[in-house]
Amino acid sequence: MPARGVYDRKTIEAILDEALLCHLGFVHDGHPFVVPTLFGRVGGELYVHGSAASRTLRALRGGVDVCLTATLVDGIVLARSIFNHSVNYRSAVVLGRAREVVEADEKLRALEAFSERILPGRWADVRPPSPRELKATTILRLPLAEASAKVRTGPPEDDPDDYRLPVWAGVIPLRLVAGAPEPDGRLAPGLEPPVWSPARR
Repeated sequence: MPARGVYDRKTIEAILDEALLCHLGFVHDGHPFVVPTLFGRVGGELYVHGSAASRTLRALRGGVDVCLTATLVDGIVLARSIFNHSVNYRSAVVLGRAREVVEADEKLRALEAFSERILPGRWADVRPPSPRELKATTILRLPLAEASAKVRTGPPEDDPDDYRLPVWAGVIPLRLVAGAPEPDGRLAPGLEPPVWSPARR
């Protein structure tokens, strides 16, 4: 629905910063692909990364047009008629041409952005990438130049006659909740797990 379109940069960036996962769509050799992947944002640039051997990234690094989408589902909207059921959501779509990042400092900034969006402070706790690991990692940059969002909030919108039906209607809120940390069996004794929550992100 066009009325749900949102075009201000602040809203678009907030959606992208909250989403853990995006989907990257592109056409390669005449075939459409949509690939789920992690991503990061630094200012007006989005970054995706993966193995240098990845067919997806090898296809994209030459400057292929892509569509990156991220969606947050905030609630299930139950109406009095099945036709008017919906979800409350926030989504962002970014269109552009992805370019390969080759400069080592920018690659490190991008990897730090991936780390910090998953768990703020994690980059400082762990070993940084080695030169060999950097070489084995392909990072693509997508400018946040052509982007839009769509947002739905609020209760169901039923047909006027349906409000009299004896059917429960409303919203079931949804949110991402972290479970209890599961330690690696080879963990050194005495190490406490990090605290993760959507609010920290």
